[in-house]
Amino acid sequence: MRTAQVTRNTLETQITVSLNLDGTGVSKLATGVPFLDHMLDQIARHGLIDLDIEARGDLHIDAHHTVEDTGITLGQAFAQALGDKKGIRRYGHAYVPLDEALSRVVIDLSGRPGLEYHVDYTRARIGEFDVDLFLEFFRGFINHAGVTLHIDNLRGINAHHQAETIFKAFGRALRMAVETDARMGDALPSTKGAL
Repeated sequence: MRTAQVTRNTLETQITVSLNLDGTGVSKLATGVPFLDHMLDQIARHGLIDLDIEARGDLHIDAHHTVEDTGITLGQAFAQALGDKKGIRRYGHAYVPLDEALSRVVIDLSGRPGLEYHVDYTRARIGEFDVDLFLEFFRGFINHAGVTLHIDNLRGINAHHQAETIFKAFGRALRMAVETDARMGDALPSTKGAL
């Protein structure tokens, strides 16, 4: 089983992430930011990743530090659980619709952080959640997981639907990329021999 547990403690947040890349999509989420928990659940369920996240942050200021640091800690745990990357597919992609919304996510477990984020939300807040924070979440993730990630919301009117299609597609793309490929054997999917 490819598992990891990472704890990150700063003056702004205290976060623990446990994950199992070979799970069944079970999640236990308590970040103190309900809409973030809802999106993290999409990653777990659609990525078939068991995910346990507990976070305490300076929510009396706003949710910025909690959301960003959750992305950072999740990225660290993901990199740890992935290990040496031998035999994985490496690349993953998914298109996910939800009613009028459609998003595409493409990922490369390259070892190099890179983010292309093209999302024009139709409103600035979903309930109490500031949609700008999703960019911070994904930046934190890619910088600490060492992945290249392309996120495109292709259409959408309802901001909740836009966000949900992104996170569902992210989960499904992760699931594809971390799968082992029997034909790869113990090889790394790279002409350089390193990821």
